[in-house]
Amino acid sequence: MAEAVVRYLRDGRLDGEHAPALALEGSLQCCSLAAGAMLHVTAALASQAAAGKAQSRGLVVVAFDRSPEVYLKFMRRRGLDANALNRCVQILDCYTDPLGWKQKFQNRQHQENSTKQFSTNKENITVLRNVKDVNKMMYSITELGGGFEEEGKRYFSIAVDSISSLLRHASVPSISGLLSNLRSHEQVSSIFWLIHSDLHEPKVPRAFECLSTMVACVEPALVDPACVESPGSMSTLEQNYSKAKFIVRLKRRNGRVKHFYEDLYVEGNDVKFDSAPASAEVNQSLVPKVQFNLELSEKERTDRANVVLPFEHQGKGEPIQIYDGRRSLPEGQRDPNLAPALVDELVPKSGTAKGEIHYVRDSDDEQPDSDEDPDDDLDI
Repeated sequence: MAEAVVRYLRDGRLDGEHAPALALEGSLQCCSLAAGAMLHVTAALASQAAAGKAQSRGLVVVAFDRSPEVYLKFMRRRGLDANALNRCVQILDCYTDPLGWKQKFQNRQHQENSTKQFSTNKENITVLRNVKDVNKMMYSITELGGGFEEEGKRYFSIAVDSISSLLRHASVPSISGLLSNLRSHEQVSSIFWLIHSDLHEPKVPRAFECLSTMVACVEPALVDPACVESPGSMSTLEQNYSKAKFIVRLKRRNGRVKHFYEDLYVEGNDVKFDSAPASAEVNQSLVPKVQFNLELSEKERTDRANVVLPFEHQGKGEPIQIYDGRRSLPEGQRDPNLAPALVDELVPKSGTAKGEIHYVRDSDDEQPDSDEDPDDDLDI
């Protein structure tokens, strides 16, 4: 389903909606595979933008965990040449000097202006020297995304690798505000980020899941409790470093939630995806687990169908009688001077159907056509 994820980010946003967002979650047991999945999605989306098949004209990569050269080498292996990289990829380098310490202790003849927050080292790499300032980061991302050459409205996509590293310098509310502002930016086509869920409290990944429209989890392929008890056994751990489960949860616009599952593994220096067998598909019911049965058995359905409703006139070949609510004596003991309590025949013998209304007063004291308020005698 990695192709479906890339296609979802490639199609971009609709008018009047926020940009689609992907939250890629990994763990320490398969951190390298989660990073490989992030590189795969980044390179695939950049290839789509370079070929003109995506809504976005370029991709801005916010690099925290890896050097910008890692992204460029991976994209070159995927077939992107230098011209395509310079035209469609911009990297905001938060890895080289995130706090500005290297620049501070370097003796340069021409020092940069103190008001300048970042400097350009290469054509498509921009170094950010103060990652604590989230507002400046927002400005840097949008400035780089607006530099892609294209006629008309210019869209761009954003990749953040990773949120876990950014959380060391900024708070959860500030980062959530940054992602929310980027999603609502009129030029942002799509955004995705990587987070290592087991490095934080459970509420932290949940907060970023609420901002996403799609969640992809990289989970260990094998779970062996014996590995915890005997550290010398590395077979299961080694397999988890080379193979994992790639589970995608997609929230559609109509409110439906779909689950997909693929096998993720490493082949040489590249990351591959294989469709899971049909028997291993993720089958998660959205109905909450309760201690009673919500379904009816065949016998219960039959019994329910045979129940005679109290106001359902069954007839069964006999004249239909309508009860007026006043009958208390048998037919033979009723006073003939009283109004008939039953309307025996709704259809006259002549065969011509006509409607009749029979009105029976509650008592002889009631005046005909009385429209008085029955509560007039109350002192309210």
